[in-house]
Amino acid sequence: MEWMKQASTSAEKSDAVFFFVFGLSLLFLVFITALMIYFVIRYSKKRHPKAAQIEGHTGLEIAWTTIPLVLFLAIFYYGWTNYEYMRLAPRDSMVIKVTARQWSWSFEYPNGKQSKVLFAPLAKPMKLEVRSADVVHGFFVPSFRLKIDAVPSRANTTWFEATKLGSYDIECTVICGVDHSLMLSKVIVVPEDEFKAWYFGGENAPEPGKNLPAPAAVNPVNEPVGLVIMRAKGCLECHSIDGKPMVGPTLKGLLGLKEEVLVGKQTRTITVDEAYLRTSIQDPMREVVKGYPPAMPLDPLTDQELTDVVAYLKTLK
Repeated sequence: MEWMKQASTSAEKSDAVFFFVFGLSLLFLVFITALMIYFVIRYSKKRHPKAAQIEGHTGLEIAWTTIPLVLFLAIFYYGWTNYEYMRLAPRDSMVIKVTARQWSWSFEYPNGKQSKVLFAPLAKPMKLEVRSADVVHGFFVPSFRLKIDAVPSRANTTWFEATKLGSYDIECTVICGVDHSLMLSKVIVVPEDEFKAWYFGGENAPEPGKNLPAPAAVNPVNEPVGLVIMRAKGCLECHSIDGKPMVGPTLKGLLGLKEEVLVGKQTRTITVDEAYLRTSIQDPMREVVKGYPPAMPLDPLTDQELTDVVAYLKTLK
């Protein structure tokens, strides 16, 4: 049945090994428990008031040595072959460069396109070259059973082939700093035609996955929609929401604040209001806060996304 289908071939392999070991463990739990109950009854003191000395049984000793050995080798072989499958990417895989940094993920495709979420075509192998730009991180896609470390100065590789359309969480499994918990992204699995239209469509091609649920629907911790959008767009890479200085000014307590901004080469003082917030997001180079580099990229938002982001910024007192 479709609802029982795993999200990737690596998840199917991993789960198969897990359930094989789990099944054997359950079988032996029942067998050993039943055997213990039988021995307690069969050899109770009432039946045998005087214990008899048992010297040994060669056949039984061979059996309880051979059977566990065979089972151990079977588990090892099954686990090793599936591990080997998960490590060796097919030759026709699309190679994606994954870069981890405090505290975000970025993905670069063979044609030079970059994104903050990982877009993947359905039923096509994707090879990941995972690197870190600073400290050690852990690239983890729970639904794919995919986990690999991101370390500085080298690339670790893994791969997956998605088997179900949808949006799947990416997490960092290594405590990499104060905003470790914010280091989240998504794998967006879409039909191959939709992926190709975006991949070969140039800079203005619409991002795939528009038919997937809105951010609030795939937000397991019920965060404000504006925060979800800002994280997906990479805003929190340069702006903090707790007052700490970063590449850009903090967003905490921004509304009503008086700021000195550069307009061309001239300096003027403004009061941050909703109109200024909307202008700064839509045209970040028009009025740059003095003391900060003019480095904010233009990442267009829909009218609804802009409204949600501004509404969230108003709550950051």
